[in-house]
Amino acid sequence: RMAAAPPSYCFVAFPPCSKDGLVVFGKNSARPRDEVQEVVYFAAAEHDPGSKVECTYIEIEQVPRTHAVVLSRPSWLWGAEMGANEHGVCVANEAVVTREPASESEALLGMDLVRLGLERGATAKEALDVIVALLEEHGQGGNYYEDGSSCHTFQSAFLIVDRNEAWILETSGKYWAAEKITEGVKCICNQLSLTTKIDAEHPELRNYVKSQGWWNGDSDFNFSEVFSLADDHLVCCSGRESLEKQGGDVSAQAMIDVLRDKDSGVCVDSESFLTTASIVSVLPQDPSFPCIHYFTGTPDPSRSIFKPFIFVDDVKLVPKVQSPSFGNDDPAKKIPRFQEKPDRRHELYKAHEWARSLLENDQDKGQKLMRIMLDLEKQGLEAMEDILSRTEILDPAEVVDLFYDCVDTELKFFK
Repeated sequence: RMAAAPPSYCFVAFPPCSKDGLVVFGKNSARPRDEVQEVVYFAAAEHDPGSKVECTYIEIEQVPRTHAVVLSRPSWLWGAEMGANEHGVCVANEAVVTREPASESEALLGMDLVRLGLERGATAKEALDVIVALLEEHGQGGNYYEDGSSCHTFQSAFLIVDRNEAWILETSGKYWAAEKITEGVKCICNQLSLTTKIDAEHPELRNYVKSQGWWNGDSDFNFSEVFSLADDHLVCCSGRESLEKQGGDVSAQAMIDVLRDKDSGVCVDSESFLTTASIVSVLPQDPSFPCIHYFTGTPDPSRSIFKPFIFVDDVKLVPKVQSPSFGNDDPAKKIPRFQEKPDRRHELYKAHEWARSLLENDQDKGQKLMRIMLDLEKQGLEAMEDILSRTEILDPAEVVDLFYDCVDTELKFFK
C-alpha cells in the first residue's frame, strides 16, 4: 500500500455563495510536521532567449517573461504549495495517490508546476495550459519531502482560480482531466474528485485507460473511478458544508474560520502531518479592485494570523518570513540529496514557536496573546474591506509595505 498523501484542503467560493462579487480561495497546506514554509515574492522579469530555469530537481527552458508572484513554499524546494500572481491567478496543489504509482525519477514536482503556472499564466486557463504542457514535456516525479532515508512520491491535483473561473486539474503521470467551475463552492483534498463532468482532458486519456483495461469504453467515463485505488474513492470534503451553510456570505473571514477548524479535520494536526502554512485570497470580479492575498507564514492556522499582501510595483520584501539560503551547499541540491537537514526556520517561525509553547503551557498568558493576535488580524481584515468598498482607485504607496508592516507588528507582539 502506498503512503498516504498529506491531507491538505483547498477551497473556492464563487458568487452568489460568496459576498459582494468576490471569488474567495483558500488552502491549508498539510506537510511533514517539522517542515518550514516561507513566504517569498518574485518580481516580474524578462529573460534572455535560450535561458534555462532550475526547478527543484531539473532544469527546463525559461520563457521570455515571467509574472510577479507571491508564494508560500516549503523552504527547501523551488516551487510552491500555493500562491498568486499579479494578474489575480491563484494556484494550489494536492498530492494524490492513484492506481498508477508515482515516479521516483526526478522530474517536475507538483509544487514546481504551481509556481510555473503562476509565473507563466495570466488567467486560470492559461495557467492550466502551461501546467499540462510542462507535464507532457517533462513529466512529474521525485521526492515530495526533504527526506534522505526514503522517497515519497505522489501524483498531483490542482485548484487554479482567477477572478472569473476556476479549474480543477487532476493528473496521473502525464495524463490529466480538468473541470471548469464558475459558481458554488468547491473543495479538493488528497483524493481524486473529478467524475463525469470533464471540460478538458489529455487527448490520449481515454485510449490510454482502455489500453490498461481500466475502462471498457461503454460506461460513462468517470475519472476518479478509473484512476483511484479501489478503496479510495470517497467523498472528501468536510469543510465544504460549513462554507455552503454561510448562504451568500462566504468572506475572507468565513474562509479563515473553515481553515482553522480542527474538528472537521480541515486543520490538520496529527502524528505525521501538520498544517504548516495557509493562504486565503479574495479576488473581486470587478477588475478595478485589487486582489488581496492573506498568508500565515507559520504553522497551525488556529494559532496563526492571516496577513494581507497586495501586488504593487516595488512591493517591500519581507526577509523575516524568508528562510536562510544555503546556495549550492544546500543538502537539497547535492547528490545524494538530503544527507543532512539544515535549520531552515525564519525569524517569524522562531518567534511563533515561542508563542505556540506559551499557548500550550500557560493558558492565561496564551489566551491573552491569542486575543491580541486575533485583534491584530481583525484590523487587517477591516482595512482590506475598506479598500474593497471604496470608489477611488487604490494608491500603491498605501500598500507597498502592507505585508511587511503586518509581519513586523506580529513579531513585536511575540517579543
